[in-house]
Amino acid sequence: MKTSRRQVLRGALGLAAASTVAPELIVAKPKTGYTHSELDDRLKSGKGLNGLTKADLTTPCLLLDLDLFEANIARMAAHAKAAKINLRPHGKTHKCPEVAHRQMKAGAIGLCVATIREAEAMATAGVKGLLVTSELVGKPKIERLLKLVRRAPDTMTVVDNLAHAQQLSEAAIAAKLKLNVMMDVDPAGRRTGVPAGEQAIKLAEQLAKLPGLKLGGIHGYSGVSAHVTGFEARRNHSTKVMTPVLETYAQLKKLGLPVEIMSGGSTGTYNIDTELSGMTELQVGSYVFMDKEYRMVGGKSGATYDDFNCALTVMGTVISKAYDDHATLDCGIKAFAKDRKFDADVKGITGVTFSAGSDEHGTLMLQNPSREIKLGDRIEFIVPHCDPNVNLYDRMYCTRGENVVEVWRTVGRYGD
Repeated sequence: MKTSRRQVLRGALGLAAASTVAPELIVAKPKTGYTHSELDDRLKSGKGLNGLTKADLTTPCLLLDLDLFEANIARMAAHAKAAKINLRPHGKTHKCPEVAHRQMKAGAIGLCVATIREAEAMATAGVKGLLVTSELVGKPKIERLLKLVRRAPDTMTVVDNLAHAQQLSEAAIAAKLKLNVMMDVDPAGRRTGVPAGEQAIKLAEQLAKLPGLKLGGIHGYSGVSAHVTGFEARRNHSTKVMTPVLETYAQLKKLGLPVEIMSGGSTGTYNIDTELSGMTELQVGSYVFMDKEYRMVGGKSGATYDDFNCALTVMGTVISKAYDDHATLDCGIKAFAKDRKFDADVKGITGVTFSAGSDEHGTLMLQNPSREIKLGDRIEFIVPHCDPNVNLYDRMYCTRGENVVEVWRTVGRYGD
């Protein structure tokens, strides 16, 4: 059937009338679900993160609440100032130059690190006053230490064995460098360190005579004391194991040996070790982030250690809600360090328990949840142990409320 000219015109007028009555507006929706590389490109381009929220992030991911983090930094800095003790916080907790710079800005005199990788990365980021708290034994690590000292001459390393010290001495002479060393003294932890007393004094005298080395003091860290449950029990333990170390330090000073630094302490004993005579600096680490393990040991005022805020969380998403009694999330074993016998705590929701039972999946048991758990919900978790959990991620998303305001990279991981 042939269409007439009149019919065509009527159709066109009808369309025009419809378009004037009910125009359809097509609005571009903001992009969500950014990949790491897309976020990196956005930052490099100068666009920043304006408008980015937690809801835009792909889970599982590591979050840092900046308000809580900054309060932790300020509280420890105020404590150190009041106690008239130096802070050389431990960077193995955060592995993040941005955190280190904020610690330094708050008054820290340097940073402890656990590995040569961490030391190199922090030096590259401009962090000064590094103390490597694990023995760098073997030619590969010693050669890397020498390269590091060329660009960061105030770096210190620990030693608990004369043979190792002699290797460092020979390497320093050959490289025409002076290596700053700290004698590692064991506060009954039986991990590293020479026993306190006569054995330590003899080694210190030998270290002081070795060419190419400069003895700066004692490193004595009691990791066992940090996690003793109950404040008084923790105080008693730290006092007992640290007293021989501090007495050794005092004796070395009486003998005229060039020891100026007595470094030790932890987040668990920060308000205990400052009361011990002779301690010159604290190696506190976990206080910046905190974790479930520290909360469980109890504080000075109660059964929960709440001196510092839990600023670090892992965020996951509910990906299955097929049953009434539990929900499945996308954060499993690969999202959490599993070096402790307990799992993460759910933040902000009561009446639930969490288990990271398989590689990619975690189970949220809903005994009596304080709010409804729905498909797609974003849930944050206080990690069991913050140090190894940070090591699982190459970045942390820094938040204020629901907004993501910065992205901080972690460095010096074994795979980096």
